[in-house]
This record gives sequence, C-alpha cells and structure tokens, in this order.
Amino acid sequence: MRQRRTFPRLLGSLLLVAAGLATVGAVGTPRADGREPAAPRPLGAVVPAPATVAPGGAPYTLGRSAAVRVDPGTGGAQARETRAIGRYLAGLLRPSTGYPLPVVDDDAARGGILLRLSPRATALGEEGYELRSGRTGVTLTAHRPAGLFRGVQTLRQQLPAAVEQRTVQPGPWRIAGGTVTDTPRFAYRGAMLDVSRHFFTVDQVKRYIDQLALYKINKLHLHLSDDQGWRIAIDSWPRLAGYGGSTQVGGGPGGFYTKDDYREIVRYAASRYQEVVPEIDMPGHTNAALASYAELNCDGVAPPLYTGTAVGFSSLCVPKEITYDFVDDVIRELAALTPGRYLHIGGDEAHSTSHDDYVAFMDRVQPVVAKYGKTVIGWHQLTGARPAEGALAQYWGLDRSSAAEKERVAAAGRNGTGIILSPADRAYLDMKYTKDTPLGLSWAGYVEVQRSYDWNPATLLPGLPESAIAGVEAPLWTETISQSAHIDTMAFPRLPGIAELGWSPAATHDWEAYRLRLAAQGPRLTALGIDYHRSPQVPWATE
Repeated sequence: MRQRRTFPRLLGSLLLVAAGLATVGAVGTPRADGREPAAPRPLGAVVPAPATVAPGGAPYTLGRSAAVRVDPGTGGAQARETRAIGRYLAGLLRPSTGYPLPVVDDDAARGGILLRLSPRATALGEEGYELRSGRTGVTLTAHRPAGLFRGVQTLRQQLPAAVEQRTVQPGPWRIAGGTVTDTPRFAYRGAMLDVSRHFFTVDQVKRYIDQLALYKINKLHLHLSDDQGWRIAIDSWPRLAGYGGSTQVGGGPGGFYTKDDYREIVRYAASRYQEVVPEIDMPGHTNAALASYAELNCDGVAPPLYTGTAVGFSSLCVPKEITYDFVDDVIRELAALTPGRYLHIGGDEAHSTSHDDYVAFMDRVQPVVAKYGKTVIGWHQLTGARPAEGALAQYWGLDRSSAAEKERVAAAGRNGTGIILSPADRAYLDMKYTKDTPLGLSWAGYVEVQRSYDWNPATLLPGLPESAIAGVEAPLWTETISQSAHIDTMAFPRLPGIAELGWSPAATHDWEAYRLRLAAQGPRLTALGIDYHRSPQVPWATE
C-alpha cells in the first residue's frame, strides 16, 4: 500500500522536472509580436508543486463567452463562500482578458470554469482540491471552500503570466489538459511580518496578504509588539499604542492599528483563507510597554522609547502582580479581536529575565491564553520552560545551534508540543542573500535561494518525528525593512520556496526542478508589480 501511494508522487516529481524545462523555454522565447507562445504552460508547472499531476487531453481556451460557474450545492454558508471565491477568480481574470466573465450558478451550457464543493471528496481534506481541464472547460472540486481557493491559485498559475496584468492583454488564455489532485503536506504554512521595528499600514499588509495567497500560505503571523513599538490599540492600557507606538527603528513616526484597523486585516486575510496569528512578545522585547507604563518596571521608572536594534535588554517585572493584570487585559482584548485559534506570546531573547523567572512567567501566562479560548504559540525558548498542553513552539535555530538545544526542542515535540519550523539560516526572509545585498541582516549567515529551499522539514531536527511538525513559517523581521518594495525584494523569490516546503509532498522536492519552475514565476511577479531579487542561482525567464 505504501509503494502504491509513493509511486504517483515520484512520477509527479519527474513530470514536474520536464514541465519546468519546457516552461522556461516557452516563457523565455516570446513570439515576434511579443505575445507568449500559444502552447499552454505544462500542467503542474506551478509553485508549490502539486501532489499528483496527470497531464493529457486537449487544453481549455478561456474565451469571451466563458463564465465562472458556481455549484451552489445545498446552499447555506458554503454556497456563499463558493460564490465569493468565484467573484474573486473573475476579479483576477477580467482586467487582463477583457472578458465579462459573469459569475453564475452552475449552467453547463455556458462552459468556462466550474467551482464545486463535494461532500464526498473527503480525501481532499480542508484545503485540497482537484483541477480537471479539457477542451470544454475547467472544473475545480474541493471538500471545503479553502480547497477551492487553493485550487484557484493553481489555475491562475497555469495561465500565462500576463493574466496578472491590470490592463487588457492579447492572450491566448489556455490551460493544459489533464488532472491535478493536490493536498498539503503540513497544515500550518505561515509567513510572519514584523510591524513593530517598522510600522506597515493596513493597505501594505493587505498587499502582502495577496502575495502570500498566490503560494497557498494559510497563516499570517503579525509581530505586534517589541522594544521599538507597540502596534495594537488596547483600551485598558491606552498609552501602549498612543505613546509606545509613536516611534520605530531609526526614529520615524511609527504608528498603530486601531481595533477597526486590526479587524479589517483579519477580515481581508480571511477572504484569502489566511488565519491571523497575533504576537505580543514577552517577557522580553517589551521596552515599548515599559516606556508607556512605569509601574510595569521593577524599579517603577519608565525607560525612554527605543529606536535602535539591540535585543535582550528589556523584561517585564515577573514578581509584580500588576504584570499579570497587564497580560490578562492585553490577551483578553486581543483574543476578542482574533477569530483564529492561536495567540503567540513570543518568549525569545529574554536575556534580562532569569531562568527561574522565565519559567514562572510562562506558568502564569499560558493559562491566561487558554482562559480566553486560544492556543499558545511561543518561540522555541518556550521548550526550556513547561509548554502548555497543545502549545506550539516555533523553532528559529541554526544549523550551528547546539545539539542540546536541538534535542530540547525535539524532546518537546516527542512529548506532544507541536513544532513550527523557521530555521533562521534558511527561512528568515530578512537575512541578506549575499554580502552585497543592501537590505537585511547577516547574523544567521547569507541565505540565497537554494539554501532557503533545499532542506527537508522532516530531517531538520534529529529525533523530531514528522508527526510532531505543525508546519513551516517564513518570518520577515523589519529592522532594515521600511517599505513594501523592501518586502518584495527580501521575500521574493525565497518565500515561494518555503511555501512549497510546507505544501508539497517530500517526493517532489528537487532543487533543479524547482529552480526552473521558479524561473517561470519571474514574469508573473513582474506583472504583479513585485520587484524581486534576481538571484543568479535561477535561470529567470525573459521578461
């Protein structure tokens, strides 16, 4: 049985190698009139790589008379979600095609693209989908709406890159024939944006959410507090945002999200089937809070606001009872704003907190998270305390981290703590590509595209069973990142590779095949207005 399941995955991997080779040639050799060749992109030549691909049959050509057809099923909330996904898809395709693409309840006579939920498709799980393409149309089938949305991302990548343009393009709009059946390897596939070191507006966060959606990311981790700024309004402690959020690294004006701002981010992320994971870092990384309220300091004296980039110098006062009043209020208000399951409590680089105080603090704080209906996530230093039942620990260590540190995290995984993998020397998007990269830091080393992609989550930590791995996350710390253009350059093209590690089966993992599929993403990123890093490790398609 195991051999029968493995074979199609290996076959799919070989097909993707060939598909990648064909894709780079097709995209990189434009026709004399400047249009992409009429041959469709090989089925499955997308990022992340699908689980199984069965190419065959005639391609489908999207035409002016096509519709986005929605199977309303039994009605109710899922039917409304399916229609919303149909409107999202039509909204993606209309500007570049110039076609009206009405969104209609299923009408087989119209042809086009059919979105359907099937209660019998349980094997597809929460996020899986099946895409069938042939001469008469494309059908996307899923068990849940999230699966339809993930399938839409595959469908858009099967179309020429020009489909991402916001003005009418010449086409043709062809999708190769065959069937893709796809489910994720890991349930947790995240990206973190640090809005504390430098503040990013609601619209800037939404832009990143849209970029993440293309690569099937399903968690948006927002780092909302740090030494340099507090970014979320807390009614019971108003100076946190009003004063603690008034600056940033380098002394800029900072900023914060009102509760309505935060709700809008959560709403928009949910429309892209991403769950927001808010983080309040503690007991360290708390200077913005300490500067806002003197009583949170052990000596009762508020420090000045901080605009540098040092770490490890701040700590909440663990023995003071007011500290836990503060924590309770913050978690209560943030949990009420957050419909997702998780609340991240940080816990890293608490160098000014003694070990005993750190353990005592985590023993007090983790039950508060549970009291307000959320599951704890902490950076992997949490495993040096007593992780709560069901907690997740986010590992950000390095290849050169000590064997003892790696074993402590692996042991926590064996004992029931879920592990999110974010190795800093592979998954941190703020690390410089090379010594010549103008943005970013290099304390974890230089992280080019191959290094970022070419590792296996299942073997990163010796002794950690794959069943204990919740998933992967790509953090973007913003000490040097202050604009959306900076996000673009540092996240792309590394983020798609981390997304593939989280989504695609291990059997599809192959750097040579991946770099060709990634190369074909270049024109798509350009069409989306993303000024990505042109890594010399990737044979980028001609733009």
